[in-house]
Amino acid sequence: MATLTLTAVRTLTAVRADRLARRLGQLAVGLTLYGSSLALMVRAGLGVGPWDVLNQGLTRHLGLSMGAWVTVVGALVLLFWIPLRQRPGVGTVANVLTLGVAMDLTLDLLPAPHALLPRLALLAAGVLLNGLATGLYIGARLGPGPRDGLMTALHRRTGRSVRLIRTCIEVTVLAIGVLLGGDAGLGTVAYALAIGPLAQFFLPRCTVPGTETRIE
Repeated sequence: MATLTLTAVRTLTAVRADRLARRLGQLAVGLTLYGSSLALMVRAGLGVGPWDVLNQGLTRHLGLSMGAWVTVVGALVLLFWIPLRQRPGVGTVANVLTLGVAMDLTLDLLPAPHALLPRLALLAAGVLLNGLATGLYIGARLGPGPRDGLMTALHRRTGRSVRLIRTCIEVTVLAIGVLLGGDAGLGTVAYALAIGPLAQFFLPRCTVPGTETRIE
């Protein structure tokens, strides 16, 4: 009996180790693809998501690269977690450190096309890749990104719907970004309409089985 118990414990430990390795790998891939997807939408030049409208405006007024502002803004958003008593996880920290770097690297490697058709293709690819990346990094269940965590913390504290809180945050960020000179356009609308259904499609397909408990 003792031998069987020891064998079972070792097997369970090995399964958990393999699962954690998959989760960490999936997190890294998801965040890298997420940063690259943001760069694709920027290079399309047809408008970007609300947070990147803000990042573009900050870049134009204060310098630094867009990727650098992705990192800075992500870190600043984490400060709002403190009074909301939201706890960051491994994925939260990785989100702040990875997205901006991946975005800037992709921007450096990818030239901006001039013809409309390639720009539309880049936009579509960026939005689709963003949906997949969202499913991958959230499906790893290692902690939400700074912006997602702010949304869920406000939902928990205020009792307001996630939809209302998300809309208010996105509209506020978009308005500030537009005032700073960020690019809002077709891509902004396309992203707003598509990202929810895409995330809903990819998330159940990318969630690591047996990860109901999040490692922080």
